[in-house]
Amino acid sequence: MYSFPIDYIEPVFRPPSEAKSLILPVTNGCSWNKCSFCEMYTQPQKKFRARKPEDVRQDIAKAAQSLGGVRRVFLADGDAMVLPTRRLLEILADLKAAFPDLQRVSSYCLPRNLARKSVEELAELKAAGLQILYVGMESGDDEVLSRVNKGETWESTRSALCKIKEAGLTSSVMVLNGLGGEALSRQHAINTAKLCNETQPDYLSTLVVSFPQGEERFRAAFGEDFAPLSQQGLFEEIRLFLEHLELDRTVFRSDHASNYLVLKGNLGRDKQKLLDQVNVAIANPGAAPLRAEWMRGL
Repeated sequence: MYSFPIDYIEPVFRPPSEAKSLILPVTNGCSWNKCSFCEMYTQPQKKFRARKPEDVRQDIAKAAQSLGGVRRVFLADGDAMVLPTRRLLEILADLKAAFPDLQRVSSYCLPRNLARKSVEELAELKAAGLQILYVGMESGDDEVLSRVNKGETWESTRSALCKIKEAGLTSSVMVLNGLGGEALSRQHAINTAKLCNETQPDYLSTLVVSFPQGEERFRAAFGEDFAPLSQQGLFEEIRLFLEHLELDRTVFRSDHASNYLVLKGNLGRDKQKLLDQVNVAIANPGAAPLRAEWMRGL
């Protein structure tokens, strides 16, 4: 009987665009793991630890033997970039040796972890094969970030994304629609757009904040005044966000399963087209191709 060469500690997460990538765990869990909106690594078995180099090397060897021509690798779990640059360079060298057809390596990235790395180190990682860093911006509003215990600020995220760009790496930024609830929706939308304008990410996507395990953990951090946005409120927030974006060459996607309204385009070229789609959903939801509630999820 065939068995996959890597024995994962479930659950395992990866960005939608890494669907065809080999998922290689180099850490378990998330080194921060205090964001009140995130349930990805809250299970006991996902307690953070860096994996032993020999275990990672063994997984690479087994994958090379079983899978053959791997072209893409995603370094799991929540933030491989917490590892020292020296260790990451070792992993990248092992991957290049094992997979001759390798085209790109990617990872989630907490801004706080890049505070410990220089632009020169990031450029060295790029030269070794790292290409894409997925950054959970979530919000560009410091009050929202504080309320959800993100552990980041406008400045820490700006600094990280600027380092990524200066090093020549590709940035893919995620924003959470509805994260500020009704009370902070406007400042969340506008300040997040301003932070995106400041950093000009290569890719930008929006997800809708969701609580499959209930809102109790989130409310304990945010406060009992949290009032979730209605579907209409989510659309109005996205419209405000788009209106304030001033991007030059950013690929924009709002097609994650959590979204009611699927949006795809390039900013700023398609800004008006995207706004027109949102306006239709606001004025006449029945005329917009909305995702049914049962189809939504994380």
